[in-house]
Parts: sequence; C-alpha cells; structure tokens
Amino acid sequence: MCCWPLLLLWGLLPRVAAGVSGRTYPHRTLLDSEGKYWLDWSQRGSQIAFRLQVRTAGYVGFGFSPTGAMASADIVVGGVAHGRPYLQDYFTNANRELKKDTQQDYHLEYAMENSTHTIIEFTRELHTCDINDKSITDSTVRVIWAYHHEDAGEAGPKYHDSNRGTKSLRLLNPEKTNVLSTALQYFDLVNQDVPIPSKDTTYWCQMFKIPVFQEKHHVIKVEPVIQRGHESLVHHILLYQCSSNFNDSVLESGHECYHPNMPDAFLTCETVIFAWAIGGEGFSYPPHVGLSLGTPLDPHYVLLEVHYDNPTYEEGLIDNSGLRLFYTMDIRKYDAGVIEAGLWVSLFHTIPPGMPEFQSEGHCTLECLEEALEAEKPSGIHVFAVLLHAHLAGRGIRLRHFRKGKEMKLLAYDDDFDFNFQEFQYLKEEQTILPGDNLITECRYNTKDRAEMTWGGLSTRSEMCLSYLLYYPRINLTRCASIPDIMEQLQFIGVKEIYRPVTTWPFIIKSPKQYKNLSFMDAMNKFKWTKKEGLSFNKLVLSLPVNVRCSKTDNAEWSIQGMTALPPDIERPYKAEPLVCGTSSSSSLHRDFSVNLLVCLLLLSCTLSTKRL
Repeated sequence: MCCWPLLLLWGLLPRVAAGVSGRTYPHRTLLDSEGKYWLDWSQRGSQIAFRLQVRTAGYVGFGFSPTGAMASADIVVGGVAHGRPYLQDYFTNANRELKKDTQQDYHLEYAMENSTHTIIEFTRELHTCDINDKSITDSTVRVIWAYHHEDAGEAGPKYHDSNRGTKSLRLLNPEKTNVLSTALQYFDLVNQDVPIPSKDTTYWCQMFKIPVFQEKHHVIKVEPVIQRGHESLVHHILLYQCSSNFNDSVLESGHECYHPNMPDAFLTCETVIFAWAIGGEGFSYPPHVGLSLGTPLDPHYVLLEVHYDNPTYEEGLIDNSGLRLFYTMDIRKYDAGVIEAGLWVSLFHTIPPGMPEFQSEGHCTLECLEEALEAEKPSGIHVFAVLLHAHLAGRGIRLRHFRKGKEMKLLAYDDDFDFNFQEFQYLKEEQTILPGDNLITECRYNTKDRAEMTWGGLSTRSEMCLSYLLYYPRINLTRCASIPDIMEQLQFIGVKEIYRPVTTWPFIIKSPKQYKNLSFMDAMNKFKWTKKEGLSFNKLVLSLPVNVRCSKTDNAEWSIQGMTALPPDIERPYKAEPLVCGTSSSSSLHRDFSVNLLVCLLLLSCTLSTKRL
C-alpha cells in the first residue's frame, strides 16, 4: 500500500504526526539476526519513547518480560490497518494467555506503512503504577519482539510463529554526547587460530606488544572483535598490563591460562586495563578521559585473556577473536584506571544448593582505600563507569558505597542480571571515592535447580561476585577484594579438625567421623542442606571476618591486608528507596583469580595458621 494517501489521512488524526516525525533517538539496536526489526529509544524525563522499524505490512509487537519468554509479559501491539494506525496495550498471564490491558499506558506518537516496512513511534511512563506493566529502571530489561504479515483484528493479533525473539538491554544508559571521528587510528589485539578444547570452560592467554609510540597517546574507544558465529562461545575478554622487562620472545605462542605449564611471564600480568563481557558492545571513554599509552608508566606488553564457554563440548572449534583499540594524539585531561572490587575468586566462596535466594558480599575495605588513596590521591578518584559480573546463578548485583558509616547513592546496580548480557554501565553522574570510603559488591544468587554446592571459580557453572570500576585519575591500586574465612564456614556443618600440615588441595578433614578423609568440598556437599539451613548459613557468612587483598599494579600489596572484621552498622540486605508512582527513578571479567597447586597450598597454610591470605 502506498504511504502518501495515509500521510494525508493521518494529518487529521490526534496524536499522530503527519510526514516525518522529527524525533531523535540516541540509542539504536537490531533485535533480530536478519536485519528486519530495528529498535530506537530515548528517555524523556519520566517517560521513554520507542521507535520500531520492521519489515512487514502487518502488526508489530514489542514488550518486556521477566525471563525473555511470553509468560507474565507486558506487551504493546501496533500497525496500520486500512489506512488507520492503531496501538494496543496487552499483557500475558503465567499461562501466556494474551489479554487487553484495561489501563492503556502506551501512547501512539507517529505511524507509517509502505510496501515493505511499518514504522511506529510511541511513549510510556517509566513507572505506570499498573500491575500489568513492568517498571523500567537502570537494571537489565529483557525486551521481547514479534511481527506478522497480517494486521491485528478485532480478536487480537494472530500467532507470530517464528517471527519473534528476545534481547537484553539497558534502556536507561546515558546518552553518548561525544561523537568520535570515523577516521580514528586503531590496532588489533586478536588471537590467531586458537584451538578450543572440547570442554566446558577454557581460559586462553596470549601476550601482545603494544605498538611503539614516540609520545603519549590516549586510547579513547575499545571494541570487541568476535569471530562470526562465535558470539556465544566467547564469554569475556580481559586485557592486563604486564611487566616491561621482557623481549619479544614472550609473544611467540599463546597458552591455556592458569595451567601449571603456563609461561612465567604471564604471572606478571595482574593489572586489568580493560574488560569486555558477552552481550556488551564497544566502549567509548568520556571526552576528558583516555587510556594512556606511550609513557614509561604505560604498558609495553599486555596479556589478552579470552574465556571460551563450550557447554556442549563441541569439537574442532578454531577462534580468532580479540579487541580493537582506537587511539588519538589529541591527549585528554585524565588517564583512566580500573579497580577490581568484590569477592576474591576462590573456593572459599560457597553457595548451598536448593536456595531460591542467597546473598554474597565482597568488600573493598575503608582501610585499603584509605591507604591507597592517601598515598596517591587524597582528593579522591572519580568513577565514570562500572561493569558488574557474576555467572549463571547470579540474579542481581549492587555496588554499594559508604562514607563515615553513611550509605551514599548506589554506584551501580542490576536487579535483573542476565549472564548473557554484561556491559559497562555509564554513570549518569560521576561519583567520587574518598580516602576512608568503603565499597560492597553485593550479589544475589538462585540455586534452586542445583543438587550440590556452588563454588567460587573460573567456570560459568561456578560463581563470581565482582565489579570493575573505571575511574580517573589513575592510581596505584588494581584490586580491592575480600573472601570470608573458610574455617568458620566448615564449623557450621560440624567440622572439628583438618589434617596438618596441609599437603593436598582441596585440604582433607580429620574429624568428626562422618567427614573423616573427605575434602572440604566433599564434606560441604555431604551435609544435608535445607532451605532453613541455607538461610542460617547465609546469615553466618555475611557476619564473618574477611581476608583482604589490596593490590598495587606491580603485583605488590599495600600493607592493609589479612583478616578484617566487617563494619557493624551496614544494613543487610540493601533497602532501596520506595518507588513513587509517576516519577522517574534516579538511580572479572574480572581477574578470575586462580593459582597452581603449590601457590594454593602456600596460601591455604597461611590462612589456617595466621588467618591471612
């Protein structure tokens, strides 16, 4: 159908703009794999506006779902039928039955149709106070989409068949105000023909030499370079700064990370300078900040760590993925740094099975931040973006910020965490971290479908609780993390004594009889976990003293480390401010730490004898 008669007709209709709408939408993404369904959006005060551009002359559907499926979803359906635009607010119940909402909260702004495409623009409040609508917050939102070649009739839309899908997005990310030149210079740090083993988790490490610059440059944008078809295989990519005391022989070949035969040179690479995770896109630094290259303090060699997730044990995979770094000689005011905060990745991070909810905490203590900042930047550092990270059991993550016992505004949060969608959250306003502040990375898990303990570790089926803070100006602090004491966790299940000296990993229980000669992992799995026991265990773990790491960029430690008692006045769990309807909300990737057997035993022995890590 030709669009021109429709344009004349629409000029007579209320709330529908004739001709081109003139609206601007700073955010844009493709929802399907065939280029047929594009979504644009923009936050406008307490409202959010959407533009759907779909290759169909029938209806288009769009909505929000708690799981990405049709059940309990908030849906809007629109199109142009017989020259008249329409838009209807629907919802589905737990049985996926589609019902028209008595409170119509989506408002049509513009619509057009031609022989190939339908375009619809509409708005809604972020918080509608309708029990059938999903509030839109800074958390991850699972949008669902569908379309059909026929328009919706009186009986509602027909079934869409395979023309449907889901995608996780963060709809309230701030707009990117700086437009980068398309002629930027760049270099690639990309693996070459890496053979992926037939196992569920592989960490592959390859050292690269940074191009030699005669003067200071700034990296201002980093993009993932993912081999086509490997989007679900490449789980995350980390870039570490390494020692400069090498020659180019360290570049000859890659190796599996954290392996006993891993080259010694890899052990010098401890400072994360960039992190990307599955589902994320490219990252652009703010106009006044860049990643410094070309000075004596900057990396000459870097380690690229790629986590391959291959749960189906597919054979014969060869990968060529990595990162692309865009740089400029137009030096910006500040050098960026990265701090890894949260739970030190370790088997001492334990989550019982069968728990609908379990909470873990990683502490960046006030002692660590006070020492590092007083020595480096007494006036504080400024955080401009945060990456939150957990694995498959993760359901929510919050990065809490305290100053002199008072809780400040959340640095970042995601109450609907999606393992397959992890990207940096740009802060709407930069937040300052001062000496004496402390941070808590708070993670919420669900293990209802698991029969055994979940442990902290590298695998996607193990767990992590980490946050990566991008900040300026750069200081000599790369990791600020903690882990709760393991012996008091074991005492909860009745363990009385372990074999000493420790000669095996995991270490072995000596008494009582029911755990004799079992590893501590086997003993925890043997315990009869119930929901009640799990809740009691969770309460205990959150109250335990923690072992602290406070690491410099050269792998040395600040003096503040070892066992630390937790502040007594921290409220658990975090209580969000009540939502007022009709207003807007303001709201390792990681270094997956692992060591070989010898180092594990040394650390463990130290823990058992002095309660220090």
